[in-house]
Amino acid sequence: MVKHIILWKLRSELSAEEKQAKALAIKQGLEGLKGQVPGLLDIHVQIDGRLESSNADIMLDCTLDSPESLKGYAVHPAHVAVANGIVRPNTELRTCLDYEY
Repeated sequence: MVKHIILWKLRSELSAEEKQAKALAIKQGLEGLKGQVPGLLDIHVQIDGRLESSNADIMLDCTLDSPESLKGYAVHPAHVAVANGIVRPNTELRTCLDYEY
């Protein structure tokens, strides 16, 4: 099993309302990948309940069945469409932690 965790900071020039709308669109796009990407067992995007001590706006937490599935997820057309269409244009910082367990 592999955990793939990403933290993003939304673009600073976005208004609070735009950040909320973009975060929701990112959540819907990424969580919509469940059932489309082979080996993707679970996917959750956290956008609500953030405490002031946080320095990230969005967290992706997904579970894949193997390192090979993680590689496939990265290049899967549905994932690439979400990443290029909504995630990358609206974020300015990305931090990733992948681990096997």
